[in-house]
Amino acid sequence: MFDNYTTFRAGVPAALFAQPVVRRPGVGVVTVLGGGYPASGAAGADRLPVPYLPAGLRYDPQEGAGEVQTPLLGSPADDLLIGDRVWFRHAKAGELCERFDTLHLVEGDRVVDSVPTYRGEGRTFL
Repeated sequence: MFDNYTTFRAGVPAALFAQPVVRRPGVGVVTVLGGGYPASGAAGADRLPVPYLPAGLRYDPQEGAGEVQTPLLGSPADDLLIGDRVWFRHAKAGELCERFDTLHLVEGDRVVDSVPTYRGEGRTFL
């Protein structure tokens, strides 16, 4: 959501989530499992998670982010295999904490800790 703020300078995302590639339906196309975690508020493209890594992937304009599966387009799709992960930057942190029970803290290429989200602590807000 901060991408469109004129006074915010985007840097490296503080949190990402990964979805596995489950299908390769054609050249320049992969489908990942799930991924449709929209942020709260008025519905719009700015509320969707952004495909972050590998860089260059984008949503299919006819599909968008799906609750069950999400097709992604772009030349980086040709280098992905079934089981590879696509990393997404969420629009707001609440999506991750509402849907997952644990966040893994990463430094460099290793997990240094795992911490529970409020869901992981047995709490919900609705």
